[in-house]
Amino acid sequence: MKKKIFIACDTTNIATIKKIISHSKTTKLIIGYKFGLEFFYSKLGRSFLGQLKNKIVWLDLKLKDIPNTVSSSIHALKDLQHARYLTIHASGGLEMMKAAKQAANKTNKKLKILGVTVLTSFSESAIKQTGHTKKINNIVIQQAKLAKQAGLDGIICSGHEARLIKKICKGMEIITPGIRLPGDTKQDQKRVMTPQDAFNNGATGIVIGRSITSGNIKNNIQKLIASLN
Repeated sequence: MKKKIFIACDTTNIATIKKIISHSKTTKLIIGYKFGLEFFYSKLGRSFLGQLKNKIVWLDLKLKDIPNTVSSSIHALKDLQHARYLTIHASGGLEMMKAAKQAANKTNKKLKILGVTVLTSFSESAIKQTGHTKKINNIVIQQAKLAKQAGLDGIICSGHEARLIKKICKGMEIITPGIRLPGDTKQDQKRVMTPQDAFNNGATGIVIGRSITSGNIKNNIQKLIASLN
């Protein structure tokens, strides 16, 4: 089975995005493209996303607000019918997640709603600074259970929690960011993992950014394929 890979397109430069898409073509992997707030908020970003109708597009907007606002925001994306994934923060609560899923069902039935748990930039000490008293694993488990109850399509968590979440969220997608090719530096991430280890831990898909987009993209794709064999 082909592995599902999402390339993080963290730039506002459309020429760079076009290069990433062009140079990452391969028949050995399922490739999707993740666009975050940086690109979505850029002057030409949203209109460009409307042109990617033959690509797997992930809107990594990480919505978190009162249920009505999140619902209205998803309805406002109705022109992007080819988008296949959208992220919301699981910490927004059960009712917010339910509202998001209901809005997606009405607006774009092919849009999968993914619940983001604890960001991979958080360490145990950093999460305590925000007022949490539980360990990251326990927070992720609790949020994943809520996301499942809300009827979401998938969970975003680090590869370190994927094995735990797989047992809880059977049938849901488990996508792990914080992925680095063997030998790459962590940079601003804390809870990182190699592609193969993430899949071994139960991930159904991974997010990989700078390990692919920095330097020679074609060569980096080959390194990724080799690391998965």
